[in-house]
Amino acid sequence: MLKLCGFAISNYYNKVKVALLEKGVAFEEVNCWPSQEADMLARSPMGKVPYLDIDGRFLCESQVIAEYLEECYRDKPLYPPGALERARVRELVTIMELHLDLMARRLYGQAFFGRTVSDEAKQEVQKELAKGVRAFKQLARFSPFVAGADFSLADCAAGAHLPLVSLATKIVFGRDVFDDYAPLRPYLKMLNERPAFKKMNDDRKAASEAMAARANKG
Repeated sequence: MLKLCGFAISNYYNKVKVALLEKGVAFEEVNCWPSQEADMLARSPMGKVPYLDIDGRFLCESQVIAEYLEECYRDKPLYPPGALERARVRELVTIMELHLDLMARRLYGQAFFGRTVSDEAKQEVQKELAKGVRAFKQLARFSPFVAGADFSLADCAAGAHLPLVSLATKIVFGRDVFDDYAPLRPYLKMLNERPAFKKMNDDRKAASEAMAARANKG
């Protein structure tokens, strides 16, 4: 059985988790954290999560893992059949990950972990996020799914990443960068009604509460 290694609060872990659940692929979850220890680096060369354990062979990076799953488990595809349509899915995932989550990630320390982000960094993030939001709005379809009529890997990414971007910007800037984007809220609500997303969100909430409880004890 495949083993998905990481932790339930990670949006990249959750992107792969939802893909596995939507595809109906049996897998085991193994809780682990990013590390630069030798044992971790033997499994994930950058020491990051998630990584996939495939009968003792290891694969890292969420997009690489998702592409591997698509090639190996074709019964429930997460990409459309046409080459351009598949590229459009990848295009949306790239915009969400490089130009939304990666930018907003600079705020996560202040938003979620009690750290401080400089005013200069906040201004830079705000400027770059505006470009990412503009690009996302241009590419998103919501008909009803983000890349078109069929559920795709872009939806797995959107459901994992966009709520964190929204929450972090609301906490740090006092305003969600998607506040004026009417299609997003009902779209995310629709995703969260799917069993895979419900499980992902329930597990993430439980993991967040457990982490908060440990922090309060310490």
